[in-house]
Parts: sequence; structure tokens; C-alpha cells
Amino acid sequence: MDDKASVGKISVSSDSVSTLNSEDFVLVTRLGDETPSTNNGSDDEKTGLKIVGNGSEQQLQQELEDVLMDPSVTELFHLESLFPSLLLDEPSDLSPGTPVPDEDSVVFSKLTYLGCASVNAPRSEVEALRMVSILRSQCQMPLDVTLSVPGVSEGTVRLLDPQTSTEIANYPIYKILFCVRGHDSTPESDCFAFTESHYNSEIFRIHVFRCEIQEAVSRILYSFATAFRRSANKVPLAAKAPPLTPDSDVFSFTVSLEIKEDDGKGTFSAVSKDKDRQSFKLRPGMDKKIVIYVQQTSNKELAIERCFGLLLSPGKNVKNSDMHLLDLESMGKSSDGKSYIITGSWNPNTPQFQAVNEETPKDKFMYMTTAVDLVITEVEEPVRFLLETRVRVCSPNDRLFWPFSKRSYTETFYLKLRPERKSNSDTLYEVVSLESETERERRKTTASPGILSSGSHSSMVPSPPEDDEEEGEWSSPLLSGSGDVSKECGEKILETWGDLLSKWHLNLAVRPKPLPALVRSGVPEALRGEVWQLLAGCHNNDHLVEEYRTLITKESPQDSAITRDINRTFPAHDYFKDTGGDGQDSLYKICKAYSVYDEEIGYCQGQSFLAAVLLLHMPEEQAFSVLVKIMFEYGLRELFKQNFEDLHCKFFQLERLMQEYIPDLYAHFLNVGLEAHMYASQWFLTLFTAKFPLYMVFHIIDLLLCEGISVIFNVALALLKTSKDDLLQMDFEGALKFFRVPVPKRYRSEENAKKLMELACSMKVTGILLDFYQLK
Repeated sequence: MDDKASVGKISVSSDSVSTLNSEDFVLVTRLGDETPSTNNGSDDEKTGLKIVGNGSEQQLQQELEDVLMDPSVTELFHLESLFPSLLLDEPSDLSPGTPVPDEDSVVFSKLTYLGCASVNAPRSEVEALRMVSILRSQCQMPLDVTLSVPGVSEGTVRLLDPQTSTEIANYPIYKILFCVRGHDSTPESDCFAFTESHYNSEIFRIHVFRCEIQEAVSRILYSFATAFRRSANKVPLAAKAPPLTPDSDVFSFTVSLEIKEDDGKGTFSAVSKDKDRQSFKLRPGMDKKIVIYVQQTSNKELAIERCFGLLLSPGKNVKNSDMHLLDLESMGKSSDGKSYIITGSWNPNTPQFQAVNEETPKDKFMYMTTAVDLVITEVEEPVRFLLETRVRVCSPNDRLFWPFSKRSYTETFYLKLRPERKSNSDTLYEVVSLESETERERRKTTASPGILSSGSHSSMVPSPPEDDEEEGEWSSPLLSGSGDVSKECGEKILETWGDLLSKWHLNLAVRPKPLPALVRSGVPEALRGEVWQLLAGCHNNDHLVEEYRTLITKESPQDSAITRDINRTFPAHDYFKDTGGDGQDSLYKICKAYSVYDEEIGYCQGQSFLAAVLLLHMPEEQAFSVLVKIMFEYGLRELFKQNFEDLHCKFFQLERLMQEYIPDLYAHFLNVGLEAHMYASQWFLTLFTAKFPLYMVFHIIDLLLCEGISVIFNVALALLKTSKDDLLQMDFEGALKFFRVPVPKRYRSEENAKKLMELACSMKVTGILLDFYQLK
């Protein structure tokens, strides 16, 4: 049978499968098999595929199924009944040339891979088709491949070498966001492509293919669609729990919720909390992300297979039908394997979220309910964890505090399971009940009102307000820019520095030998402006000064973010406290100039604190020059690149150093689940300038400019060592608060700061050692 004749019956409706969206694959719900449902999230629904386009979906599906019987098309693929796929939450260690893991799949041959490219809008058909056209016309080295599409949503799409059937690359189905085919009557009609979230959902790529037989493109997209069909019959776990039975088993989980907001330049930062530590502070109109962390804390470990739904609704005690599905961006295990992390995007401007997108009256709050549906390998039905949290929508002008010290909302859940039967030596469980810690305590209170004794109420009484605690080191955080720094200096010290500077100016290309030892003791405040510029190599910076004067006349794409941060930078310092004053004006210009100068990084939150430190010691043109040097030559800008890859590497190195030098504290943090990124982000991204007293901050910049960014590790280890005894007595929440408030306040004392810096200088963390831990 002629190829074209055999598949002509579906070519007329091929546009009906021109785009397939994983939003539809995983999140669009159906009642039965055909009728579209408007009742998102109800218990009796099934997730299904929505095929976007023209014509009857039912007719198209029948036509696509009919074509499977046509031998001229089926020669392009063959079905394989193989072993189950590898677990998705394990990182792939396959390299080119590795045999393909066995899994149920449909394998398509006679394809050419035209390449991949980054895309900003991974679900945009227009952008996808534009990239298909570009790669089809410009591909210099097309690669013949075989494509393996799994038959289930737990599988992995694989590119294979057609000669050896070894794997070239693989893409988990849940990371594939969108599929598109070229339109008929265009050169791209023989092409198809899919987009995927690469690395951690902040980078998106499109992969483009050409098919030797054009009409088979529809069959390939149909296979993608089939992979996402999965039953999702949910049990209404929020209903009244059935009576406990002797053969039931309890598995406890902690589920944490984090909300992130667009900071104005395309990256997302954790939102702030109100004083009561239970109310998220949101801003209207800002794109948001919901991040859920699930960690099992007791009993035999159950494997979380995948998340198939992340839902959100204003209010509390909401019905399943009132929950609204969010776009899933990523899912998988954390780097240490302890938690399962799900990220979804939340567009607050959609009508269903209007209630949590309008400014909340002052001193009021509202409730928001988040649900995550998880498929657990040994549990027959999906499990839904519900989190009810308080939120307050603030005015855009409200002061929102630095996000890195903020905590997630965490709830403990108790999942009762009953073993039902054995299958292949594995136990299968049915759900008996699911109850949160909050529900347990509420039930106890209802059952026994007024019986709480003095020793039994700790879990019932709300935590004291975050900023209203008793006076002392646990009170409100230290404002940035705090602390006086005297310019007085002993005559002998000034004389020593005067001699050194005189010799240094004779040959600025070579640092004097006594310089490092003097810097470790601290540069005299009166000389810091000159010494910092010399250490940074800005003695010949006329070109940067001239460029700065041009840059401040240009518009910055991050202007709103810069303006927002200026008022909250060093509010405790007289030079910066006045809105519209000289300090804020100079600070705004430096941050704006850098955002234009460095287009790749632009303005990053926290940059203003470092710029402010420099402005306190030199004119703005010179401060800009030193800022550029620190960002480029000292490697600070690397921390902000590629989804903070280098920053996370620094966290890994810090934890290895802790394991080496402070093993008991490392073990304690491991036990309570405290990771370096939870307390050290600000240390690295602002070089300690955001929260610590100025006397200590200035000394850190002395050392940084002299010895490099490894100094940050020395100071971090010194802080951890001096705080070890306190931290060993604290749980997760207590340790986080201790880092946020008491630790910076300890160094308001110049004597304490001196001792800390002496300890930091004795740590001797070198670049070679850091490289070793990076490779370890």
C-alpha cells in the first residue's frame, strides 16, 4: 500500500494534534472518557489528555487508533514489552554508549535530530514553531536517531543510536512540558518538537526532530499523549477517618510549603512572614511559585513515585471541587535524597485566585489551602496532603524583609495504612486514614476541653510573635548598617601603614609582602577607601569611571527592583536613611549602572548592601569600579549564574568543611534537617553585609579583597564554631531564628568581632582545599 494513501485519512485533521501541552496531559480532568470536566480536582475524576486544535477529538482519536493497523506507518515503529522503567527520582548515570534500560515503550525509527535551543516560553506554540523553523533551516550536523516514547507517565523519553540501540540522551516524561508539530503546507510539516524543563525548571529547552515519512508525525504525538493517560481516582482523605484497626500501620510525614515571588527580574525569592510566623506576606499581581517539600519521618520508607497534581484555593475547609490546579514545573528528590520536592507555578491574576490577589486590610489576614496529590509506589490510591495557611496581601509599597531567613510552613501528617495483599513479594497497602498534627490536637481539645495541664499544652499554644518576644538577644533582628566604626587609630599602626603605602605606590602591580599580615589585623578605617581600591586593582580605572558616567544615563530593565531595595538598604545608617537623600541617590545610581553594565546578571537582590559598604569609603565612581572588580575578578557574579549552581556548590563545600572541622555540629544539623542553604545564602550573596554590624563587615571586605572569596568560608566556619554550644541545643526552628537574630547581635561588641575575625583568619581554608571538596 502506498504510504501517502494509507495515512491520508488523518492528514486532513493533522492540525488537531499540532500542539500538546503537559498542562493538559497531567492536569486537565475528565469525567469518564470523553466529556470535558469543569470540576477540577474532584475525587471521582480521571486525569486525561486534552488535544488542542480543530475538529472532533473523539473522531481524531479513532482515526489515530485506526492508523495503527496500517503497515506502511507501523514500519516506522515497533512495540516492545520490556521490564518496568527505572525510578524517576534516581538521577540518571547513563552515558553515551550505555545499553538502554528496559521499559514498555513505542520505538520510532527513521528520524533525524536537528538539535536543541533554549526557550523562554516553553508552552508557546509561536515560539516553538519559530525555533523549529530556525533549527530545520540552519542545522549543520543532523543526527539520525531512534526515539523511544514510554507507554506510561512514569517513563522516560529516550534518544537512541539507530545502529547499536544504545542511549544518547533521556528526558523524564514529567519534565516534558509541550509538544508541537509543523503546520501543513510549510517546510516544517515533517518536523515535531518537545520542550522540557532542564536542570531545575528555571531553564527550558526545545528539541527538534524531522520524520522521514511526514504523515507519521501525528502518530508520534499520539504516543506522547498516550504516555500521559493515567487514572487518578482520589480517595477523599479529608473525610472523617474510619476507626483505627489493630492491623493498621502509621507512617508519618512532614510536608513543608514555601511560596516564592518574582523579584522583578525573572528570578523568584521566598516571600516574607508576618510577625505571627504563620502568615505569608504576598504582593498583588506578582507571579509566584509554590514549592512543596515532603519528607517521611517514621516507619518503613515508602517510595514517592511522582506528583500528578498541585492544587490551590483561597479559603479553608474548601471542597475538592473548589481546588484549582497549578502548572507543575518540576518534581524529584532533593540532593541528599531525604525530601521529595514539587514546584508549581501560580499566576495570581487568574480569576480563581482573585481573593488572594487583592490587598488585605491592615492587621487582617485570610486563609489559603494548598493540596499535593502523590502517587506512592506501595499504596493503591493516590494520597492528598492538605495545608491550610494564613496569607496577607500587602501593598506594593510595604517593606518586605530579606527572604533568606524566612521559614516554610510545615505540617506533620500521620498516614495509616493496612497491608492488603502480597504481589511479587511486595506489600500493597490501602489507606485507612490521613490526619494532620493540627487535626489531632483539635480533636484532643474538642474531646477534653479545659483539661490541659501545665505540662501538656506546648503543641497547642501558638508560638510567640516573631518580633514581639522578650527584650534581649532573641528580640527583633539587627537592622543593616548598624554599628559605629571609629576612625581613630594608633600612631604606630598608621606609621606602619604609611610606610607600606608609600612603597606600594612605587610599584602598584606588586603587593608588598607585609600586606596580608596587616590586613588580617584590619585596615585602619581612615585608609580603607585607598587600600580597597589598590587591593581591587582600581588604581588605573579611568575607563570604568568614564563608562559609569555613561551608564547612569541609560534605562535599567530592573529599575523597579532597584528602587524597591534602596529604602531597605542600611536603614540604620544616617547616610542612607533619608528617602531621596544623597546616600540613597548614589546607591540607586551605582546599582542601576551595574545592572546595565552586566546584562547577563543585571541587578541581584543583596547587591545594594555591598554597594552601600563601598559608598561609605569612596565616591560613587570609584565604588562602582570596585563593585565591578569584586563581581568579575573575585567571582561573586558566578554565584548568581545558571540557577545559582555555583552558590549551591559553595553550600556543598561548606557542609564538607563542617564535617571535617565541626563534626558534632554537622551531625546535629543532619539530624534536625538543617541544610547550609537555609542559613548561609545571605552570607555568600551579600558577603555578610546585610545583617552584621559594620565593624565586622568592613573587616570581612578587607580580607576578601586581599585573599579572595575563600574568606567567606573562614568567617562562616568561625561563626559556626563560636555558636556551636548553643546550636547543639536547638531544633530546626530554633537554629534558624538563632542565625537570624542573636548571631549578628553578638558582634555589636567590637571585642567580640575582633575575636571572631582572629578565629576566621586561623581557619586557613584555601582555594585548593575548596577544589578538593568540590571534586570529592
